[in-house]
Amino acid sequence: MSLPYPGRIGILGGGQLARMTAEAASRLGLEVAILEREPGSPAARIAAREVVGAWDDRAKLADLAADTLVVTLENEFVDAPALAELAATGVPVFPTPHTLATVQDKLEQKRFMRAAGVPVPEFIEVTSPDDIAHATEEWGWPLVLKARRNSYDGYGNATLHAADEVAPACERLGWPQRQLFAEAWVPFTRELAVMVARGRSGATAVYPVVETVQRNHICHIVRAPAPIAPAVAARAAEIARMAVAAIDGIGVFGVELFESEDGRVLYNEIAPRPHNSGHYTIEGCVTSQFENHLRAVLSLPLGSTEMVAPAAVMVNLLGAREGPAHADGIADALAVPGAHLHIYGKLISRSGRKMGHITALATTLAEAEARAQAAADAITL
Repeated sequence: MSLPYPGRIGILGGGQLARMTAEAASRLGLEVAILEREPGSPAARIAAREVVGAWDDRAKLADLAADTLVVTLENEFVDAPALAELAATGVPVFPTPHTLATVQDKLEQKRFMRAAGVPVPEFIEVTSPDDIAHATEEWGWPLVLKARRNSYDGYGNATLHAADEVAPACERLGWPQRQLFAEAWVPFTRELAVMVARGRSGATAVYPVVETVQRNHICHIVRAPAPIAPAVAARAAEIARMAVAAIDGIGVFGVELFESEDGRVLYNEIAPRPHNSGHYTIEGCVTSQFENHLRAVLSLPLGSTEMVAPAAVMVNLLGAREGPAHADGIADALAVPGAHLHIYGKLISRSGRKMGHITALATTLAEAEARAQAAADAITL
C-alpha cells in the first residue's frame, strides 16, 4: 500500500491511547485528527486536527472523517449505529461497526464468545436482585456484578461476598436504569492478557502473554512475559487469537484472561483497541501495539511482536488527589537506570485516574519490576 504524505488517521477519543497512537503515527509520516467531547484532550494537543463534539454526533463524525485514510477508535463507548452510517458513506472504519456492536455489550459479548467455543466463566443476565440470589445458590460466593456497557477500570464492576452487599452494589452500579449481569467468581492463580494485531487480510500477530496485577479493579502492574508454564502461555495465546478472529477484528485488541487454580485458561473480556496491558510494547517489543494497530487498519504488513529484552515490567502512575494535574519527582524517576517515563498530559488529576506509566527492561522480571517500581515511587501526581 502506498500512503499519501501526509496521510491522516481519524481517531474517536482523545485520551492517552489516542495520544500514544498519534505518537506512533508521526513516526510513519502520518497525521492524526481527533474527535473528543471536550477541547484540549491529551491526544488533541499533539494532533494535526481537533474536532470537538459527541462521539455519536453524525455531523461531527463526518467532519472527523473528511480527508482521512481510515477512522479508528480508542474506546468501545462509541455508538455502533452512528459508525455504521459513517462506514456506509465509504469511509473505512476499523474495528468495524459490526465488531464493535458484538463486544460493547459485555453480556452479549460473553454469549457470543461462548457460542464461538471460547471458554468463559458461568454468567447470567440480571433483571432483578433475585437473579443474583439464584446464581449464588448454584455458584456460591463471591460473585462479580458487572455493568453491561460503558465500564472500565473498575467503574462498573463490584465483587460481592455476601447477600447484604447486593442491594448497595446494584444501587452503586446504577441498576435498574443501567443493565447488569453477574459472573461466577473464578479462583484464579493469575490474571493474564494478550495483545493481538489482526490486519484487513486476516494476517495476525500475537504479542507475548503478560501477567496483570489489579488493585481495586485497576491495572497496577504488567509483567512481560508472564511467569507461566509454556503450555499455559500457548493456550492463552490460542484463546486470544480465537476470540479476535471470531469477531472478525481488524486492528489491535486486548484480550483479558484468567489462569485458574486447576490450570485452565478462561476468557474474561476483550477491548477492541490498544490496551493498558500492551503499553510495555513501546519499549519492550520490536513493534509497539500502537504501530501495529495503525499497520493493521491501513492494511500494511504487521511488525514483529518479539521482545527486545528478556523481561519488561510496566507500572501505572495513578492520580493521588483531585485537582489540576502536576507531576513531581520526574528527575528522580528518570535517574533510575533503564526506566522509561510516560506522562499522558491530562489536565485534571483524580484519585485512581491513570495519569502515566513507567516501563523498565531487564534480564529478569524481578530486576525490571524493581526498576519500574523505584521510578514510579519517585513520581507524585
